[in-house]
Formats: sequence, C-alpha cells, structure tokens
Amino acid sequence: MYVYSRRRRRKIERSERGRKMGIRFILMVNKQGQTRLAQYYEWLTLEERRALEGEIVRKCLARNDQQCSFVEHRNYKIVYRRYASLFFMVGVDDDENELAILEFIHLLVETMDKHFGNVCELDIMFHLEKAHFMLEEMVMNGCIVETSKANILSPIQLMDKAH
Repeated sequence: MYVYSRRRRRKIERSERGRKMGIRFILMVNKQGQTRLAQYYEWLTLEERRALEGEIVRKCLARNDQQCSFVEHRNYKIVYRRYASLFFMVGVDDDENELAILEFIHLLVETMDKHFGNVCELDIMFHLEKAHFMLEEMVMNGCIVETSKANILSPIQLMDKAH
C-alpha cells in the first residue's frame, strides 16, 4: 500500500473527479525510431504496445516539417512535436484539445531543460527514472494534474540532495 502526501492525494482526487482519461500514452522517440521512454495510461499487452509504437513512429517520422503535428491513428489522436533529435508523441482521445496537448509537450520539455540543462536523448537514456518521475508528477491516470515547473522538480531536487 502506498502512503501519499496530502498534496499527492489532492492531485489524485482531482484527476478522478468524474473526468475520463484524456491522455492514453506518452512516447519519446529518437529520429531513428527507437523508443527512449514510453508511459501508458491504459492497459495494453506488450505485443500491442510494440505494434502501436511501430505504426505511430513510422507515421509521424515520415511526415515533413510543413505538415501539422496532429495525426489520427486507430482510435487515437496523436499530437507530436520534435525537439532536436527527440520526438515527443502523445496519444489522446478524439475529444481532447490538440493545442493544449502541444502546450503540455512544451511544458514537459521546458521542465526537463530546467533540470538537465538543454535536454537531449542521452539525458533521457541515463536518467530514465527521473524522466518517468517528472511525468508521474505531471500526469496521473491520463489527466494533467500539475503544470508548475517548481512543483514538478522539487521532489527530484530533494532526491538529488539526499544522494
């Protein structure tokens, strides 16, 4: 059983208040199509995840810079953005606001930039647990629950001080 802080419990309660899940998954993929981080908010088997990731990555990487950052695939809407050598891809429900998800991706990148200094693929690979921790602070059960960079990074900074 997990023991949550009061702040964390409030986040959980807010995320569960009558709102269905909006974000289904978040992927960070390099230009070669290798997945560097994957976080799912719905249950899929490993085979389903591999197939879904492969299809989405091929579809998004084949697009050029002049095309929009929204792609429909199966029953998902994929919102993606490229930062340097990494593609940040978020699979959402059809009724989710694409521009809000683009803002979320930008916030995620800014938060990682603030912690790592100019974030790159190697930062994600060598500090995967910190990247997951940032996502866990920001998104709970497919809902965005935290947007303050300071609040997202403060637990990570405390962990860094402890080591």
